[in-house]
Amino acid sequence: MTFNKYKKHAFFAGVFVLALATWSFKDDLFQISKNLDVFASVYKEVNINYVDDINSAKMVKTGVDAMLDGLDPYTEFVPESEIEDYKLHYVSTQYGGIGASIFTRNGKIYVSDVFEGFPAQKADIRPGDQIIKINDIDLDGKDNDQVGLLLKGSKGASIKLLVKREAAGQAVEKTLVRDEIKQPNVSYYGMVDGNMGYIKLDKFLENSAAEVTTALESLKKNNPNGIILDLRSNGGGILQEAVKIVNLFVPKDVEIVSQRGKIKEKNFTYSTINTPLAPNLPLVVLVNSHSASASEIVAGSLQDLDRAVIIGQRSYGKGLVQQTFSLPYNSLVKITIAKYYVPSGRCIQELDYTHRKNDGTVVKVADSLIHEFKTKDGRSVYDGSGIYPDIFIKQEHFANVTQTLVSKLLIFDYANRFRDTHPSISNVRKFNLSDGEYTDFVKYLSDKNYTYNTTSEKLLTNLKTEATKEKQFTEIQGEYDALKAKMAANKKSDLQLHKDEIKQVLENEIAARYYFEKGRYETNFKYDKELAQAVKVMQDKDQLASILKGDGNYKVIGKPVLAMAAKKTSKPDTDDDDQ
Repeated sequence: MTFNKYKKHAFFAGVFVLALATWSFKDDLFQISKNLDVFASVYKEVNINYVDDINSAKMVKTGVDAMLDGLDPYTEFVPESEIEDYKLHYVSTQYGGIGASIFTRNGKIYVSDVFEGFPAQKADIRPGDQIIKINDIDLDGKDNDQVGLLLKGSKGASIKLLVKREAAGQAVEKTLVRDEIKQPNVSYYGMVDGNMGYIKLDKFLENSAAEVTTALESLKKNNPNGIILDLRSNGGGILQEAVKIVNLFVPKDVEIVSQRGKIKEKNFTYSTINTPLAPNLPLVVLVNSHSASASEIVAGSLQDLDRAVIIGQRSYGKGLVQQTFSLPYNSLVKITIAKYYVPSGRCIQELDYTHRKNDGTVVKVADSLIHEFKTKDGRSVYDGSGIYPDIFIKQEHFANVTQTLVSKLLIFDYANRFRDTHPSISNVRKFNLSDGEYTDFVKYLSDKNYTYNTTSEKLLTNLKTEATKEKQFTEIQGEYDALKAKMAANKKSDLQLHKDEIKQVLENEIAARYYFEKGRYETNFKYDKELAQAVKVMQDKDQLASILKGDGNYKVIGKPVLAMAAKKTSKPDTDDDDQ
């Protein structure tokens, strides 16, 4: 073939490809236009002809929500009426108010918590106080949202509350001046056992990296032997904040995370850009099953770079990135635009929203589709299932009796009573309820209703149900009644059998009455097994080095047990279908 003929064929091939692309684009536009026309026509006809009056805004919101519900739980429409709540949840927890949280109980409004240093605390408003009126507006019949709006307002504006404390009996009027309330991303930092620095990061909203930086700079003045970054139950937030936090411990120009989706312009790789603040300090990151998204970027990248030891339970497994887009009339839509990949190349997304079952339910990525990746120094890690810790600590769950005492607000009420009768407590880190004080709590419960079913009782009830269906219950009723009676007798000892964990919860709640959120943390340190393990690991320099080098059992982290993981051979960006 001559060169001219080659050019001629190439030209026609190019024209054909361009025509095909143009036709495909026009077809997409037609389908969009067609579907919008159908939606608008249905909305119009229903609005005009439906037998009863329709809340048109609510109907559109319901329709849009149903449309997005088939994608994933993170893609959502936010109408103008919900914008402020959205910003508080996803952008910045900053508003004008008094610094107190509330809840509804028997149709009345009570204070559940107060924040140290803000107007409510300065006015001696305490958890358990009932708020009867706000600016002479009676709160009977109002829900939390309605009362929340009354409490919020511009900084510097006064607000009048009529408050009643059970121990005082008489309602008291208090005038407060609203302040700018900003709930920090870092809820606590300080030194713990072993001269270790501890930072509790609750969320990755605006300024979270700056707050962690401030905490780290303060802790470094104590010459710590290591740093513990606690990301347990941190549901994530802003991706860029996560990168900045990793940069505190990792050198400049290191790739931390990349995001990739179907639109190439939105594909991006994030690398460290600053000199780290603590490049050589031993580091442990604590995670659990509620650590998600940005938390997993921090934990996953530090694990992939062999920079930190991860301790706790497997993380949530959210490997998706969202972006918000402004819509008309001050509304917006948040859309999943990409998946993210930590330095080893793995995506830790656990649920496959694209390939649902026929009934619409979502399934986890199959073990047979999970691939092996390598950390910087050659340890084996895996995609498709969150971040598996280097050291797994089994998560303990409270007994039914403890959960019931909490849910029935009996722990909450007793802590309020304790605060009313005890002006102060001892050093919060050493605070322990004595046996006599615990006995007083048990006496307090003697006339309270806290009925609950143990797991054994639930199984016994199921046994009766099944035996009755099979018409065999009469044959075993004698043994059933005897076993039920024995269980009931044993149940009476639950307050002593589970004394340690009940004391733990009770001490935490009481400490918060005197030292607020800080009190909860410091009182609970002595019970925190993951924290104790973090201290132990960093004190044992040989074990710390072995974990990060991948010696022995530390070579493979979280290998799937139900199926052999497929060996990863191709580049990460060619394997999106397997995530």
